[in-house]
Amino acid sequence: MMPFAIVLVGTAGAFVTTSMQKTAGKAAPEIGYVTDDDNVPCNKEVDCSTDFNTQVCRVSYAPLGEQAKGKDNNCAEILYRPSN
Repeated sequence: MMPFAIVLVGTAGAFVTTSMQKTAGKAAPEIGYVTDDDNVPCNKEVDCSTDFNTQVCRVSYAPLGEQAKGKDNNCAEILYRPSN
């Protein structure tokens, strides 16, 4: 009975490790900010990502909307379009 339990725990650990490795390669979503409706800069939230890609994060993409930025460095952090 004990060897079976060891094999079961080892197998479960392998699946958990593999699952963690797959999610570790993708950055968590990041909130970007644009000018709000009251013309206050860096105040309206937009879903962005820190994963580098060729498109920066914007409030809209057709036509090109205002670029969303992260709050770091006085709202100058470059963020990227999230991959959905």
